[in-house]
Amino acid sequence: MSQVDNRNKGVLASLDWWTILMYLTLVVWGWFSICGASYDFVNPDIFGWGTNSGKQLVWIGTSLVLGSMLLLIEKRFYDTSAYFVYMIMVTLLIVTIVIAPETKGSRSWIPIGPVKLQPAEFSKFAVALTIAKFMNNYGFTLSNTKQFLKVVGLILLPMVLIVCQKETGSALVYLAFFLVLYREGMTGAFLFTAFAMIVYFVVGIRYGSETIPLMPVVIGEFVVHLLISLFTIGMAWVFGRRLEVVKVMSCGVLGGTALAMLFSVYVIPCNVCQVQIVLNALMVIYLIVTSIVTKVYKLAFVASFAVLSLGFYYACGYVFEKVLQPHQRVRIEVLLGMNDDIRSAGYNVNQAKIAIGSGGVFGKGFLNGTQTKLRYVPEQDTDFIFCTIGEEEGFVGSAGLLLFYLVFIWRLIVLAERQPDTLARVYGYSVLCIFLFHLFVNVGMVLGLTPVIGIPLPFFSYGGSSLWGFTILLFIFLRMDAERNKRTLS
Repeated sequence: MSQVDNRNKGVLASLDWWTILMYLTLVVWGWFSICGASYDFVNPDIFGWGTNSGKQLVWIGTSLVLGSMLLLIEKRFYDTSAYFVYMIMVTLLIVTIVIAPETKGSRSWIPIGPVKLQPAEFSKFAVALTIAKFMNNYGFTLSNTKQFLKVVGLILLPMVLIVCQKETGSALVYLAFFLVLYREGMTGAFLFTAFAMIVYFVVGIRYGSETIPLMPVVIGEFVVHLLISLFTIGMAWVFGRRLEVVKVMSCGVLGGTALAMLFSVYVIPCNVCQVQIVLNALMVIYLIVTSIVTKVYKLAFVASFAVLSLGFYYACGYVFEKVLQPHQRVRIEVLLGMNDDIRSAGYNVNQAKIAIGSGGVFGKGFLNGTQTKLRYVPEQDTDFIFCTIGEEEGFVGSAGLLLFYLVFIWRLIVLAERQPDTLARVYGYSVLCIFLFHLFVNVGMVLGLTPVIGIPLPFFSYGGSSLWGFTILLFIFLRMDAERNKRTLS
């Protein structure tokens, strides 16, 4: 019969109160920022239900109650109920697609009386719990292809459902889970593949309509094909370590491309990209044959990378033109410098930059921001809340907030690393990666460094769903961490 080790501390004593203090600080700081963004001098009441600041107070109060309740639930409950919670959230995401009314072009908000809830915000903790539970199974390893694909499927399913709700920004947040997989042993080749895909997309779209002088060749297509060749050759060396293979590929693909360009310039103008396609196809065949002959099967993986790269590039054009909504295409064009119309597509970002810049070093002071008071910045108390901070608190306040977030993320890393089991560690890293993704993308889009995809700044942006979602994520982890020293004796 097992008994609890008498060395175990109580839950309250074991809680990481520094993290809770940082949580409370961010929530209170966020509420004052919402006040500054939504304050109306005609109706100065900041506590009434009719104002965003008043509603946020209610959400803060309920979040504190919710967090306290989560701290009372033992870790084993989260372990045993993970799959059930995941099924419930997937079902709710499907139901949302059917019953949710269209709001700002998406069908992701379910009205419940006077409020609206966004299930996509709550499914994050369900996915985090589920992959942590799955990866905690005995004998689990990411090197097992079947198990790896199951984990990826658990992540991609809610992503697809959220995309069906036309909430692309919320769906992209789930990419943060792949950072967790990397921490748990996933090969860096997958992250490199993701990086390569981003490069293909940016180069292909940005230079998709410009041609090389003296040749009928599109710059974007030519450069992407060249990058695919270079990346594939580099991966062949990293995974195969066969110099003769790299030499053959380099001479064949790069030499053939150079000859095609010379022929196009000095003999008959031709589309060099078509030659590149043939050369890359021959490179793939060569890699597959070589992997079979030499029994270096990692070369076959490199060949699949080249095929995936080619397919992804040509799919990008179709997705960009046929799948993305017009406003989404325009946002990408503005980010890539293809559309500079600050009166329409780039209006939000341009006004946000003006607001942040007008704050100077020390800011204009609480409730003194002219850009925010005159409502120049749309969504200034939700997705663009950071511009309110920049205007009212200046560079000092903005930098201080980012530094505070950095300390918060660092603290979560410390907590995750000290967990004694895979369940708590994976869940902890899931939490911090989600926070990090939100922070990076939200601040980046306000500064014009990332596309405007509409995701909230943790604990700052107005909204009950996001605040509840972040609170659930954090406090479940805090409860897990509180039980890190718990031992049972048989």
